[in-house]
Amino acid sequence: MVGVNDKWAEKHWLNVPGPFYTGITDNCWTGRLHAPRHILYGGEYYNEFIYRQPVTEAEVESVVVAAQQDPYDGFAFDGDERWTPEAVRAWWSGRTEVEKHITALLAEWTASTEPQRHEAAEGARDFLAYLAGDLETDLRAYVFRLEHGRYPDPGDQLPQL
Repeated sequence: MVGVNDKWAEKHWLNVPGPFYTGITDNCWTGRLHAPRHILYGGEYYNEFIYRQPVTEAEVESVVVAAQQDPYDGFAFDGDERWTPEAVRAWWSGRTEVEKHITALLAEWTASTEPQRHEAAEGARDFLAYLAGDLETDLRAYVFRLEHGRYPDPGDQLPQL
């Protein structure tokens, strides 16, 4: 179940900054069954990580349900207390490594004959599109939230990454 145990020290390097993140999770590939627009698999052991932060109540619920399925209790929701503007900027500056890793996973999964890997490839495509598109604006809004304690209103100037 989602907890506040110190998962931060074990944080998966592919987690997109935000309130939800994963530490060490299983690699049974169940997260996408519940939150396909938010969870993907990667890293050395193909563990679950958050590639898109949930926004709506339904999205949050889907991530929580996915977290409840993880036998390692590897999901956490205290990212707002952990991420700093500097850490978000550092993650963003390292996005080329994230992109390379996800691109390699996409090639691997696309070449596979296993349906589960083809489904994961859809998530990889979605993450790559998000990385090349709206993620920068979302992270700028998140840095604003970390600095001001609220999300920006229309007309507020977003900080640079």
